[in-house]
Amino acid sequence: MTKFLFFTLCFLLTVSTCFSQEIIPLWPEGIPNDQETNETETRENGDIVWIEKVQKPTLEIYLPTKKNATGRAVVICPGGGYRGLAYDWEGTDIAKYLNSKGIAAFVLKYRLPKSKDVISGYNAPLHDAQRAIRLVRQNAEKWNVSKDQIGVMGFSAGGHLASTLGTHYDQGEKSNTVDSLSARPDFMVLIYPVITMKAPTTHGGSRNNLIGEKPKQEFIDLYSNELYVNKNTPPTFILHSSDDKSVPVENSILFYQALQREGVYSEIHIYPTGGHGFSLAIGQGHLQSWVERLWDWMDSLE
Repeated sequence: MTKFLFFTLCFLLTVSTCFSQEIIPLWPEGIPNDQETNETETRENGDIVWIEKVQKPTLEIYLPTKKNATGRAVVICPGGGYRGLAYDWEGTDIAKYLNSKGIAAFVLKYRLPKSKDVISGYNAPLHDAQRAIRLVRQNAEKWNVSKDQIGVMGFSAGGHLASTLGTHYDQGEKSNTVDSLSARPDFMVLIYPVITMKAPTTHGGSRNNLIGEKPKQEFIDLYSNELYVNKNTPPTFILHSSDDKSVPVENSILFYQALQREGVYSEIHIYPTGGHGFSLAIGQGHLQSWVERLWDWMDSLE
């Protein structure tokens, strides 16, 4: 091997190491609400990375340099109608952008309700989101974040999961040291979120995948998150477009109205156009400025 080739390989390995990210299991001691089947996780690498049938939920960790770190952290819940996960489009791409603002980001690959491995489908995503917040809180010092500046961000059905976490963070049992930590996010960022399970405002696909095509009224009410806002609900930033044909903008309006009734610090931005699933909205005119509105709002948090 020539010296040139040797040093080239060393350089490439160094660059690869610098940009690689750690992925950790959510439940290293054993996944709750799980059973063994012959199902396997699928990943399609097309225009976006699309994941279905999640078998082992994980957190993918993106940390800014210590010099740029603000101490703030965000757990990101990609959307996908509770059928799959738009993992890079509404996950890792967002994490990289957050890092550019000094924010630590953690992409949550959460279990999906219709996976054969999940025994009780409707509560598996919430349990994974609760565990994600608790893991970040447990490892705050290691990851250079503040325990009281850990938020959650969700897109579409991931926005429903994020708002479920923000309104149902105490739901479920606490069985060990990690679970004894608070799962309450310190703030929420909801991007074109599904909020309600009530027709006709809900997103039909998300509702069917989460609680079934003919759900009992108790499940419709339980996962209509606008009904569970109270004074302890975290401060919330909401973004939607008026012409969203998949998730009606009324979802965001319902949640914002509930937040206002309870006096929760909140901000909503409704753009006239943008449709659904625009992610960072790069190249989409003034819609792409939504991230600046988010940074302004984050700076206003105490």
